[in-house]
Amino acid sequence: MRFHGAGRATAARAAGAIGLTAVIGLLTLLAVGRSPGLGVASAQDPALSSDEVSALEAQNRAFEHIAAAVTPAIVNIQTTQVIKVQQSPFSQDPFFHQFFGEMFGPYNVPREQREHALGSGVIVTPDGTIVTNNHVVAKATEIQVMLSDKRVFKARVVGTDPDTDVAVIKIDATGLPTVTWGDSSTLRVGDLVMAFGNPFGLNFTVTRGIVSAVGRAGLGIESFEDFIQTDAAINPGNSGGALVDVRARLVGISTAIVTGGSGMSGEGGSNGIGLAIPANIVRHAMESLIKTGKVERGYLGVSVGDLTEKLAKQFGAPDIAGAVVEDVTAGSPADKAGVKAGDVVRAVDGEKVTSKDQLTSRVASTDPGTTIRLGLIRNGREETVAVTLGTRPASMGVVSGRAAAPQSSTLQGVTVQNLTPKLRQQLGLDDAAQGVVISQLDPSCAAAQGGLQTGDVIQEIDRHPVRNAADFERLAAGVKGEVLLRIVRQGSGAFFVISPAQ
Repeated sequence: MRFHGAGRATAARAAGAIGLTAVIGLLTLLAVGRSPGLGVASAQDPALSSDEVSALEAQNRAFEHIAAAVTPAIVNIQTTQVIKVQQSPFSQDPFFHQFFGEMFGPYNVPREQREHALGSGVIVTPDGTIVTNNHVVAKATEIQVMLSDKRVFKARVVGTDPDTDVAVIKIDATGLPTVTWGDSSTLRVGDLVMAFGNPFGLNFTVTRGIVSAVGRAGLGIESFEDFIQTDAAINPGNSGGALVDVRARLVGISTAIVTGGSGMSGEGGSNGIGLAIPANIVRHAMESLIKTGKVERGYLGVSVGDLTEKLAKQFGAPDIAGAVVEDVTAGSPADKAGVKAGDVVRAVDGEKVTSKDQLTSRVASTDPGTTIRLGLIRNGREETVAVTLGTRPASMGVVSGRAAAPQSSTLQGVTVQNLTPKLRQQLGLDDAAQGVVISQLDPSCAAAQGGLQTGDVIQEIDRHPVRNAADFERLAAGVKGEVLLRIVRQGSGAFFVISPAQ
């Protein structure tokens, strides 16, 4: 079934009206208990009253309308990646070549092997623009899209943004059904949502749940994190699918699941913790990719950290929500606006900020040149500062949660990556452990000569905490002489002093 123009909008409005009325009505009936004339069921009278049945039927119709309105705009994405593998297991062995030369030459020629993967996507324009996850289409040599009416199209990549895991692809078609964009900033914990996608290849599946949390960050999945958490069942294959509200509006794109061993989608099954990229972030990335082929991000020019109870007390904040400004870059937009070290950012344009990751994500998902209003606590008093954002430098930040120390640093030759739930498990770390793991180490560098190893987790540089790759990149850049590191190796902490290479 397909909806076009006003028909689809009408269905969405009807879904919202019926859904809200039904849910409120049902909750009211169940809350008031037995009242004269209502006939609410009791232990002695287990049958539902006609009012209760009507409320449940109305709720069913609301969810049916939402499913009917959204499903036509959901697509199944199948990707193919061609990789080259050696046919002979000895083809790279120098001793084999020494004795046998090229007599087995045909077996040494790399052969092509095709790997297939499945995902989901959402049609957002009638002429075939589709949003999905970057990890769904990354490295794909061929992308095939199947619509709900079983038509199949080849797709091309318009642009990708690994930092937020957003990708935009395009098929050549017209008059396609679309999903209406919603405002993800209005979502609240407890709101009803529905997830659409193709889990385990079971095409066009719909699940229902609530918003379990908003502003979820610090998971080490993406560079910029501000996830919507939901208990609507999300499984491998849902990646890139739609998360919609009770008015059938797109409020998020499913991107990851949290299982016992990994935070990334595509591994394990649903444990009731699914993560979606907020629609406002997706839309900003999509529009920028379509316009310029890249994502231009807002730039504030501050280094921020999370609050602790002791820091909150020192800076006069009532609780630990917000981000404390640790440093302000000279000449940056924040500096020009008068932001100072020690300010506690509590809100952006009236929206509450709960952590440094959330502040970073919100600034990065705002267009350069936009003036935002920061709600601050300065010396225990509330203030508001207007800042016109600049353009985030291309060299700033960490792509895919990785960073390398600059050549001028004592730590040059050290490459690190953010901790993920899976890495924490593999390294025997607590779920709350912070730091960065050394993923590459030049054996000739000072750090390697000083005793560091691949797999070590760096938690402090010169007694400054290292919570992620961005922290490592910033702190390592300032290290020119001897440096004190606190690391964790095989579950045990240790200190290392690294001297510059001679």
